[in-house]
Amino acid sequence: MASSTSTTATAATRNPRKPLGFLKNAKQRKHSFIQFFAMSGILLLSVRSLGQKYRINDLLEDTTALREERDTLTSRMDEIKRGLRREASLEPSGLFAARLRSLFGDN
Repeated sequence: MASSTSTTATAATRNPRKPLGFLKNAKQRKHSFIQFFAMSGILLLSVRSLGQKYRINDLLEDTTALREERDTLTSRMDEIKRGLRREASLEPSGLFAARLRSLFGDN
């Protein structure tokens, strides 16, 4: 029995399976850690780039919608101006038409 315990004791001293510290492990496997951190960085940049791509697409859609709304509002304002000018032209004194020309900046 004594020989089996001494064999186990010597095996434990030759191959201690205690976990290495993070820094010691990193020093031993420096290439693997550098590759891991580089790949993690590339992955994070790719995810960020993908998010920015979708944000740009959303902003382009918003820009298109805002341009359409601006065009619609411009046409409505022009129609209102035409209607007011038409009504002003029907007034015999011409004061309303003169006031509209000064408001709209017409010459």
